[in-house]
Amino acid sequence: MTVAVFLGSLLGGMLLGLPIAYALLLTGVALMLHLDFFDAQIVAQNLMNGADSFPLMAIPFFMLLGVVMNRGGLSRRIVNLALAGLGHRRGGLGYVTILAGVIMASFSGSAAADAAALSAILIPMMLAAGHDARSSSGLVASSAIIALVIPPSIGFILIGVVGNISITRLFLSGIVPGLIMATALTLTWWLLTRRDFSLIVSERALPGELRRRFADAAWALLLPVLIVAGLRFGVFTPTEAGVVACVYALVVSLVVYRELRLSDIPSCLLSAGKMTATVMLLVAAASVSGWMITVGGLQAQIASLAAPLVTEPMLLMLAVVALVILIGMVLDMVPVILILLPVLLPLATRAGIDPVYFGTIFLISCSIGLITPPVGTVLNVVAGVSRIPLLQVVAGVWPYVLALLAALGLMVLVPQVVTGPARWLAG
Repeated sequence: MTVAVFLGSLLGGMLLGLPIAYALLLTGVALMLHLDFFDAQIVAQNLMNGADSFPLMAIPFFMLLGVVMNRGGLSRRIVNLALAGLGHRRGGLGYVTILAGVIMASFSGSAAADAAALSAILIPMMLAAGHDARSSSGLVASSAIIALVIPPSIGFILIGVVGNISITRLFLSGIVPGLIMATALTLTWWLLTRRDFSLIVSERALPGELRRRFADAAWALLLPVLIVAGLRFGVFTPTEAGVVACVYALVVSLVVYRELRLSDIPSCLLSAGKMTATVMLLVAAASVSGWMITVGGLQAQIASLAAPLVTEPMLLMLAVVALVILIGMVLDMVPVILILLPVLLPLATRAGIDPVYFGTIFLISCSIGLITPPVGTVLNVVAGVSRIPLLQVVAGVWPYVLALLAALGLMVLVPQVVTGPARWLAG
């Protein structure tokens, strides 16, 4: 009965058009009434405690980092460097998109921010070179979600806080899977463009031009090295990494590149603050329903239903992937993490699955949900920035979704692809 109350109140609130945060609050209150101990003070206390977390302080800093990266010229210099190296190949702009997506992912942490930057810079170039609007926009959307997997990742911060998992280990575990996703997209793009001889390619950049663009982008390229090295050798925590990265990006944008003015900083802070407020309200609201899930024994009830899968870890992971992707089609990443992770992680632990590995696969599944209709947050960002109709973006993204699903399947069937490099990087 408790499971029915949980699902009925959550889905009912969403069907009524309530924002996800309020639907989560409604769910917590409904469970309280069902268990006959409603107390407004408990609701307020859990709201405050849910947002009162030191690791969550990393979120506003990484949000600010993404804004500064786009406005301060770091993103554009990364794209220019990739263009100089790969723009002369057939379909080179697609390879540039993937490479730029990987590099920008290593200092962004936000798929929406990367999607906006890549769409504004690269889609007009791809259309001018003769690429199909559907395939181009689909590739940009698919490349942008790598930002959720390669550190620093806002998704990993949430998973670490909700699941009480080491955020540093989660960050390091996402590097190789992110590169695998990029490889899958590269192979798919190559298959789609290898016989298209009508594409316009740019001239090969001279060695001097390539060196000039590398030198111009060197300050931006040092940022992911700073973050990963600092985490790997214990110089700072993930939260402190966000602060260090923000200060570094601000200094480079203001002093070195001089594309950001002091008068621009308030608008950057406002933009990052708005995005952070959205995420933090969801986190606070989910803490109310999460507390009631524990008190009401919902985890134990679901564990009893899924008991046959506990003895088969691989089948359990496949079921989790399917469930997360299906729910990710209608919910954004943050509520999927906040709703499902507290329920599914105990099952994975009982099955003997490494929590870091589980969190990595869980987040990759969430990221794929961001490029699947009907919600598809990243699809909407790409369509809005590029002014390509949403239906065309949806039609163009499917080959890349299939490629990413194949890469995810490899990681589920061969866990060592994820766990081996993660353990080596963690030392």
